[in-house]
Amino acid sequence: MPNTSGSRLMIDILIAKDGVAGRITLNRVPSLNALTYEMCNAIVVALDIWQSDPEIALVIFDAMGQKAFCAGGDIVELYSTGHLGNFAYGQSFWRDEYRLNAKIKAFPKPVISFMQGFIMGGGVGLGCHGSHRVVGDSSQIAMPECGIGLVPDVGGSLILANAPGRLGEYLGTTATRLNAGDAIMAGFADHYIPEDKWPVLIEALGETGDCQPLFAAAQQPPEGPVTRDKDHIDRCFSGDALADIINVLRSEGTPFSQSSLKAMRRNSPLSMACEIQMVHRLRGTTDIRKALELEYRFTYRAMEHGDFLEGIRAAIIDKDCIPHWQHQIDEVPLVAVSRMLLPLGAAKLTF
Repeated sequence: MPNTSGSRLMIDILIAKDGVAGRITLNRVPSLNALTYEMCNAIVVALDIWQSDPEIALVIFDAMGQKAFCAGGDIVELYSTGHLGNFAYGQSFWRDEYRLNAKIKAFPKPVISFMQGFIMGGGVGLGCHGSHRVVGDSSQIAMPECGIGLVPDVGGSLILANAPGRLGEYLGTTATRLNAGDAIMAGFADHYIPEDKWPVLIEALGETGDCQPLFAAAQQPPEGPVTRDKDHIDRCFSGDALADIINVLRSEGTPFSQSSLKAMRRNSPLSMACEIQMVHRLRGTTDIRKALELEYRFTYRAMEHGDFLEGIRAAIIDKDCIPHWQHQIDEVPLVAVSRMLLPLGAAKLTF
């Protein structure tokens, strides 16, 4: 187990054995439990140890605070390094984070996540690839990366590509939030369990190593608005490219199409165009490594050639919320999309 006693990391993340469970608790409550590079590395070390530890029957991910399981990665440090022309730090962070996502997906023991509040970006990568994914009444899952000039990553593109109908294109380009019912329908979660039952369940998991109580406690989730809008989504988001979808939404003139366009106008056109292409390429695959490798092609280039630094400037640094994207929403050249998703050669993500 990593020795983090007395360090900042010891406060940011709590890693310990709890009976027969390996327990990983995110504890950056003021930062909505955003994932740092150091936290990512500590989780990797713990999983590597627990994988072969006969005393560990399962792994539990949870988080302190009521507002968020994990609202994403800590992007301020990524901006501060990339703004100075140091793209290597971000490339290394994304590389190692994606390897962690693959490790969680392939972990040979049950991985149970209890996800309250916001679960976004990096939070999806931690909580939505395990074997038992629990959500409650406060849970709100989203992939909002296009709003800061990235694409849905951390393996989220795989979930989007395999979501029913055209949900993948819709959720990735509009960053629409999913409640518990919608999250289960879309493939981001498995079980809806009222949050007041979670402490007892976590205690039982640590005592017995038996996941059956999760199934017994699970209830029928309330239907969400995305489920109710599914016919609109499938009709409007079936185009081959971003411009096709925009044209359909403009011609529809319905409240759904207008709200979708409003959400999309906040986001990087290049990112949305690439997200759609990625969903199309990955549809039907179950291999998270294929998804992560494709995501890394984009994020590796995101600072130098994409809209990432401008997106962070507008949203986090200057907070003017007026990003100056490279392209107009209906004028993203195909060559720009192709350039962001070309194979990386020697820099390819490996596992």
